[in-house]
Amino acid sequence: MIIGVPKEIKNHEYRVGMVPASVRELITHGHTVIVETQAGTGIGFSDEDYVAAGASILPSAADIFAGADMIVKVKEPQSVERAMLREGQILFTYLHLAPDFPQTEDLIKSKAICIAYETVTDSHGRLPLLAPMSEVAGRMSIQAGAQTLEKSQGGAGLLLGGVPGVAPAKVVVLGGGVVGSNAARMAVGLRADVTILDRNVDTLRKLDEEFQGRAKVVYSTHEALEQHVIAADLVIGAVLIPGAAAPKLVTKDLLKKMKPGSALVDVAIDQGGCFETSHATTHADPTYIVDDVVHYCVANMPGAVARTSTFALNNATLPFIVKLANQGYKDALLNDVHFRNGLNVINGQVTCREVAESFELDYVDPLVALQG
Repeated sequence: MIIGVPKEIKNHEYRVGMVPASVRELITHGHTVIVETQAGTGIGFSDEDYVAAGASILPSAADIFAGADMIVKVKEPQSVERAMLREGQILFTYLHLAPDFPQTEDLIKSKAICIAYETVTDSHGRLPLLAPMSEVAGRMSIQAGAQTLEKSQGGAGLLLGGVPGVAPAKVVVLGGGVVGSNAARMAVGLRADVTILDRNVDTLRKLDEEFQGRAKVVYSTHEALEQHVIAADLVIGAVLIPGAAAPKLVTKDLLKKMKPGSALVDVAIDQGGCFETSHATTHADPTYIVDDVVHYCVANMPGAVARTSTFALNNATLPFIVKLANQGYKDALLNDVHFRNGLNVINGQVTCREVAESFELDYVDPLVALQG
């Protein structure tokens, strides 16, 4: 199989779908890898590094899309990239389709086989290809939030951990999953006053055992959420419904009750955001203010620490890339129900129920679509 790795083109996106070590792994399995020139320069890999691993360097994304049987990316394909997809071509990347109808529509029209990292599952019900970026984004959310609270950024002028004699900032984390737990660990490490809200009692028990009172864990009711958000200096939005749009937990009315100079970091923005006032921003212009509350809603947060993020992502995705290349997409997906959960669109059919429901599109069971 010919695997193509284009250079990412989203604003301030320096990650790359495959590092040279991953390329070499595919080469040893007898496959061909083509890489767009300078695809890895943002994280310190030259074209020569890829050539040494066995890849061929091509001058443009158009050449990569035209020559590859499978495209491996990081971020969802931008409109110019979607126009280059063709029928029967495999696309393996993050998609986040539920809040993005234009992308969904283009992928349907392309008739490509579109597999989303974020909906692949494992035998424990976890999301193994989303987890590494969730870990990065969760930890980064506290760094971003701490900076956002500075006066020069529009915040209240608070130091997250306080100092002796001055109380620390109150950090509220909405969701205790991978993002939320990593955010809480960072916030606790900086000595903030941390509260985690979640509706899964087992999750709350695990977090309570981990933090041993260094972070408060609270069952999330509407009343509890309102009470803690109003009192917060920094709110981290870390909720996830796999494949679906994020629920709007903080409404416009609730936002108006928050303290002036408080901040929101919406890590769920890839899935539409969990604050009603959220809209996607970029690393070039990461924040905006609504009702005196600073919003940080960068849609590719891990891209800021691109080298760490790329290695973490490649560690997770490489076995799946190898499986697709060795077995072909049909056998790879038919033989693995958890991998099959990653199939979102194939041959013009939507095979992710949450995406179909988001846009009132016809849903086709992925097993049926693959056997059709």
